[in-house]
Amino acid sequence: MGFSLEKVVPWGRCLDEYIGMFNLTPDDFKLNILDCASGPASFNAEMTRQGYQVISCDPVYQFSEQQIYQRIEETYPIIIQQLENNLDDYVWQKIKSPTDLGRLRVAAMQQFLLDFAGGMHQGRYVVGELPILPFVTKKFDLALCGHFLFSYSQQLSLDFHVQAILELCRVASEVRIFPILNLSGQTSPYLLPVMTVLKAQGYQVEIQIGSYEFQKGGNQFLRVVNL
Repeated sequence: MGFSLEKVVPWGRCLDEYIGMFNLTPDDFKLNILDCASGPASFNAEMTRQGYQVISCDPVYQFSEQQIYQRIEETYPIIIQQLENNLDDYVWQKIKSPTDLGRLRVAAMQQFLLDFAGGMHQGRYVVGELPILPFVTKKFDLALCGHFLFSYSQQLSLDFHVQAILELCRVASEVRIFPILNLSGQTSPYLLPVMTVLKAQGYQVEIQIGSYEFQKGGNQFLRVVNL
């Protein structure tokens, strides 16, 4: 049956993973970055400590630190059990086991929780939800969206994907979406229709390979540039 979830869950990732997922370079770090549908990732906290500019946007930020922590606690055993049930669908090299992954995720989410209150006060964490974002046009140089669009193809419609990606293209000059697989490890059925719409509207669209692969075959991301 493969990995499956009924709804979107909070599951944070760290800076090193972002670098591999999106092929981020030192030059990219200097850009004005939006991390959209970022959840409890430590990317913002880690980038901020290094002096870079990141705005993270997610509906979960409407909740308190304690409420987010509680949701993470509820989600954790569900995710780990799903991984245990589908071990052959993943690459167990750098990450050795579901338990090892759990430790990595908890460490990232703990960094987020420690940064959350201060980040909200500074405006680095913004309550917002695709397909309508609370930002002016072309506010960002680069928008990243990881493990949401395409991942949740069973939960989110084709129309939602099109509108969401067009919205990301409205607020950022470049958009990168990782991965292009759904949760069960198959290429999203929405990928080609989305690319067709974007090309028809004049965007430069390409699939690139990153250095991060945890889902087998899940080392590619969609790059969209507003020419």
